[in-house]
Amino acid sequence: MWARLSAGAVPEKERLDWFTDIIAQELVPTAIRSERADCFWAEASVLYLGPVQVSTFEFAALQSRRTAAHVRRSDPEQYQIGLVTDGAMSLDQNRGTSGLFSGDIVLWDTSLPMSSEAVPREGGLVRAVTLSFPRDAMPLRGARVERLLAQRIPGGQGMGAILARYMRSLAEHGADCGPAELNRLGTVALDLVGACLAGMLGAEEGLSPEARTRVLLERIDAFVEHNLGDPQLTPAAVAARHGISLRRLQQLFRERGETPAAGIRRRRLERCRAELADPARAGRPVHAVAARWGFTDPSVFSRSFREAYGASPTEYRHRAVREALAQEVNDVCAGRTAAVSGRS
Repeated sequence: MWARLSAGAVPEKERLDWFTDIIAQELVPTAIRSERADCFWAEASVLYLGPVQVSTFEFAALQSRRTAAHVRRSDPEQYQIGLVTDGAMSLDQNRGTSGLFSGDIVLWDTSLPMSSEAVPREGGLVRAVTLSFPRDAMPLRGARVERLLAQRIPGGQGMGAILARYMRSLAEHGADCGPAELNRLGTVALDLVGACLAGMLGAEEGLSPEARTRVLLERIDAFVEHNLGDPQLTPAAVAARHGISLRRLQQLFRERGETPAAGIRRRRLERCRAELADPARAGRPVHAVAARWGFTDPSVFSRSFREAYGASPTEYRHRAVREALAQEVNDVCAGRTAAVSGRS
C-alpha cells in the first residue's frame, strides 16, 4: 500500500521524463522542465487512505505548467493540497498566486489550469507532502472553495498548523498502519482539510457534527503534544482550553479506550523513553528527563515507567544505549567490509 519510487533506478538523461510520468500518474499530467535536466533527481512515495491519497515528493528545481489541453485530456476532478516541508514553491491558479511558500499549505483544483515553480535550498531538494481527494468529498460548496485556490494557508498557526502536523505524521507513519486504520486516517484527513478551509471562509456550519468531533480531537491532541512538558497539563486544563466540560473530554477519550489522564501520561512516557534511548543524551540525569516531560515526582515517574516498559528508567537506558552503540559498531564494520569487497 506504500509505494516508493526513486530516480536512482533510471538513467540520468531519462529522469526528468520519468518524474513527469510519475506526476501524471499520481497527481495530474503537467509539462515539467528543469535547468538541471541532465542531472535531475527525484523520489516519490504514495499511500492510499480510502478515497484520500497521500504522496511525498523530493525533487530538484523545476517549473511545471498544467494547461487547458492537459485538463481536457485527463482530469481526476480532485482537490489537491500541498505542504512544502523543505525548500520553497509557488503556485498560480484561477487568477490567484501563492508567491513562494515553505512550511505553509496551498490548495489547487485539478479541473483548472495552473503553473508552479519549485526552488530548493542551496545544494538541497524541495520536499513536499500532498493530499489528493475527490471534490465531492469536500463538505463546502465549490464556489466558496474556489476563493482559496492558490492562497497560502499558514502552516504554523491555528487549523493550518494542525493540518500540517497531520500531513507530516501521515508521511512519516502511515506505512505502519493496516487497511482499516488507513481508511480512518483518510476520514480524519478530510475532516481536517474541511475544518481548515471552513475556518478561513467563516463557514464552519457546513461541517457535520461527526466531522466537528473528529476535528476537536485533533485539536486536543495537538494541544497536548505541544504542552507535554508543562506539569500543569491536566485533563481539567485541557477541557477548559477547548471550552468543553471535563465529562465531555472523558467521553471523547473513552472511545479510544483510555482516560484523558492516562493518555497524557502515556505520551509523556513515550517522550521519556525516546530520550533515554538516545546515546547523545546519556549524560542527562533521569530525573531531569522526567521533569522535562512534566513528571514532578521522580518516584511516580519511575513506577509508571516500570509498569509501562517492564524496567526502571535507568535499566532501560543502559540496555537501549548499549544496543544502539553496538548497532553503530556493526554498521561501521559492515561498511568497511563492503568497501574492501568493492576494491577487490
